[in-house]
Amino acid sequence: MAKKNARNTKARIVNAAWKLFYEQGYEETTVEDIIFESETSKGSFYHYFDGKDALLSSLSVLFDERYEELMQRADLPEDSLALLQYLNRNLFETIENTVSIDLLSRLFSSQLVTRGEKHLLDRRRTYYKLLRRIVTEGQEKGEIRSDFTVSEVTRAYAMFERGLMYDWCLGGGEYSLPNYAARMMPLFLRSFRAEKNDRAENRAEYRLVPNTDK
Repeated sequence: MAKKNARNTKARIVNAAWKLFYEQGYEETTVEDIIFESETSKGSFYHYFDGKDALLSSLSVLFDERYEELMQRADLPEDSLALLQYLNRNLFETIENTVSIDLLSRLFSSQLVTRGEKHLLDRRRTYYKLLRRIVTEGQEKGEIRSDFTVSEVTRAYAMFERGLMYDWCLGGGEYSLPNYAARMMPLFLRSFRAEKNDRAENRAEYRLVPNTDK
């Protein structure tokens, strides 16, 4: 129970911080603002974070929480590749509507130069655990090719997803991230579909979306 409470406290701090970063800007947000918004204490804040800058690497926590939340829904696609497409679409909608491009760019930059822990690549994250579970079940059902290991498919998916976010940051958000991903992700995932399920692909719940970007 104590472990769960600690996790909830940290998550509250992270959620409050990124909400404030988006609404009023990173520079304008203070540690006191975050403590007030999260309804925690200064002691709790500094137990998990050295300061405001340390929260930049916590965006992965926000992503993990979003995936956990999505996986609790009752209307999830049964097809494993359709499920990956569904999760990606919803995550990217969350990013576009709640995360500043400047801060997302700063996160990528910090991960490139850091000599410490690279949170985006941490295989212990909920994100990677869920992906491995989906891929494993997909292979067991004969939906995903078995000539690639679970780790290879998971790594490739995560890499493609990061690439889409990185390109969006480079472009300064000049196009819709979820709409573009909805067109590109199915093309990527198709390469991992088991051959005997090629015909079923047209019945899967992930489909190409007409290009609405101008």
